[in-house]
Amino acid sequence: MPDTARDHAQDFLALADDYNALKFGEFTLKSGRVSPYFFNMGEIASGAGMKRLAAAYAATLAEAGIDYDSLFGPAYKGIPLVATVATALADHGHDVAFTYNRKEAKTHGEGGTLVGAPLGTRVVIVDDVITAGTAVREAIATIRAAGAEIAGVLIALDRQERGSDGRSPLAALAEDEGIPTIAVATLADVIAYARVNGLGAEQIEAIEGYRARYGV
Repeated sequence: MPDTARDHAQDFLALADDYNALKFGEFTLKSGRVSPYFFNMGEIASGAGMKRLAAAYAATLAEAGIDYDSLFGPAYKGIPLVATVATALADHGHDVAFTYNRKEAKTHGEGGTLVGAPLGTRVVIVDDVITAGTAVREAIATIRAAGAEIAGVLIALDRQERGSDGRSPLAALAEDEGIPTIAVATLADVIAYARVNGLGAEQIEAIEGYRARYGV
């Protein structure tokens, strides 16, 4: 039986490759680690690209099998993501309300930090990647303060590497907050994509070495 989740991951990585959002080489990360690959979803900045991206998110969420009734996009990258993912879900007959936040509270008009539909009772946070997890934890606090539960966190790429406490940021969220975490693709998918698409043996070895050194 085909693994449709992995098919979605490979389609997503092909999209990232098409838009140069997935790069191979040497990249110094905020943590100081030198990574043999880098992912910048901000490069996917066209209507066609966002349509494909949202479809990958929506398919991944549908297959996760979690119970939810609304979506939340943390400012700023989560805002276009949550809107387009909601649109992709609607294309499949699933009309889901979405909400996003402002970085600073609005003091006139409707005021506050939340924009869009009222939060549902079970909310999925939609974002790009998680590094330290600070922005997502802030979103969790905002949603809980509004009286809603977090049904899950959906991101594009899980780098599957250890943070300062020896856990990956996704694992830390799952363990500390009791929240399901879902990624469209993982580092293992990146390696599989690199092999299938003819990345040089030396570069693949560098990625494998990075995973052996920092992976979870």
